[in-house]
Amino acid sequence: RDLTDISLLKSFIHLRYVDLSENKLQDLSPLSSLTHLLWLKVDGNLLTSAGMHELPYLQIISFAHNRIKDMEGITHPRLANLSLKGNKIETALGLSHGQLFSLQMLELRGNKLGSTAGLNLPMLKSLYLAQNAIWSLEGLEGLGQLATLHLRDNQIETLDGFCSSMKCLQYLNLRNNGISSLQEVAKLQVLPMLQALVLLDNPCSDEPNYRLEVLVLLPHLQRLDKEFFEQDERAEANKIRQKRQEEEK
Repeated sequence: RDLTDISLLKSFIHLRYVDLSENKLQDLSPLSSLTHLLWLKVDGNLLTSAGMHELPYLQIISFAHNRIKDMEGITHPRLANLSLKGNKIETALGLSHGQLFSLQMLELRGNKLGSTAGLNLPMLKSLYLAQNAIWSLEGLEGLGQLATLHLRDNQIETLDGFCSSMKCLQYLNLRNNGISSLQEVAKLQVLPMLQALVLLDNPCSDEPNYRLEVLVLLPHLQRLDKEFFEQDERAEANKIRQKRQEEEK
């Protein structure tokens, strides 16, 4: 509706659901009096910041497709679901870890992140980082509840940032990165619960016997690139693994 001013909303203090998408808003400060707000959608505006007055019951926010450059000032204690898809965010270091202890889903697809540093969110279960410029995986050790991680369409060449404290990670999408060697894939052995892995469109997926070699390295894997492993593949991978272990002795 081409709205630029929402000061009228100040008086509606009992509003719980507000959708202000596809307007021309640059300022959300009038919402600070809406202390009962549970759900807020402000996609497709002209916002340059996601910072707002803390709202005690707010659980879901979507700031998709604005002009937001950082993650400072997001402090809602019950926030469970946050989307900042399609903005201009270059770093996550401004995140208020101390106040976002309820956050379970974070969507940062289509930004300008170069690193995962700053995403230390202990309750996070799903993290979407596709279509950024990420080349460095760091600061992941605090993601002890994370089950789903999307890193498709980035610039990742090494897999050094994963660690055994990521004990719930089950699904990892690394499609279309720069992982050239299966030695890098071996670094995923630290993930005890990893069941599904996507490595399509990486140079390593062109290596001979690629599926079998990944299964030799990651015997707990159920699925690679959308396809489940068959029983005969498992048997063959076990044989190769045992043979190599004996040779190393």
